Amino acid sequence: MDFFKNHSLVTLTADEAGIATMQMKDVKGKNGLTPHFIEELITCITEVKNNETFKVLIMTGTPDVFNSGADLDTLVKLCKKEIKPVDIILSKMMLDIPIPVIAAMEGHAIGGGLALGLCADIAILAEESRYGCSFMNMGFTPGMGITKLMEHYMSPAIAQEMQYTGMFYQGRHLIGKTNFNYILPKADVLDKAQQLAEAMSDKPRKALSVLKRYQSMTRRKTFEETYSIETMMHELTFDQTEILKTIQENYVKY
Repeated sequence: MDFFKNHSLVTLTADEAGIATMQMKDVKGKNGLTPHFIEELITCITEVKNNETFKVLIMTGTPDVFNSGADLDTLVKLCKKEIKPVDIILSKMMLDIPIPVIAAMEGHAIGGGLALGLCADIAILAEESRYGCSFMNMGFTPGMGITKLMEHYMSPAIAQEMQYTGMFYQGRHLIGKTNFNYILPKADVLDKAQQLAEAMSDKPRKALSVLKRYQSMTRRKTFEETYSIETMMHELTFDQTEILKTIQENYVKY
């Protein structure tokens, strides 16, 4: 292995071809977006952005969970305004990565966890795993830019259905209804991500970076506009006396 950084919850590795892999590996916490987890993700993303030998990034989780979004304790503290919503930084940092990013979502991806995957340039889902935009289930509007990020991979109609209902969908139920690059049996997700990464890694780093900058331009611009609107909606929906009870009663991982 040409590069190896093993943090407690997230590992970043890279081979001699310039294929970097960032694995979220908090099995116990189901890759939930806790402050510690977010800190390690930011550290790894920063490493990717600063390392000019990397050509492509594969982002993955555990076989069972890609990322389950904010944990219950974090949501309660956000509601009480005891901590600031820093998870929005993750979406912006992901979109600003200067090389192609492949999200290999072999495990479940919910809420903010799904938003992370949607920041990628190529996304691969598993037929057996579940994906959903669960924010409204807990009484507040979606965040992390997901209100618009979803529309890169699916029609506005499907995106709005998922946001309004908060329903979880198995990957197989999204086949033919969305623009995800691949929806495959779980056992094939990582292999396909590796194949795609290898097809990119023989290209010049500069050419990949220039093309990435251009191809991501619209999404990055849209995200900046969406961030302000989502922040305003959060101010309105978090300012409710019943919101704490709603979060505690309806919080589920996936």
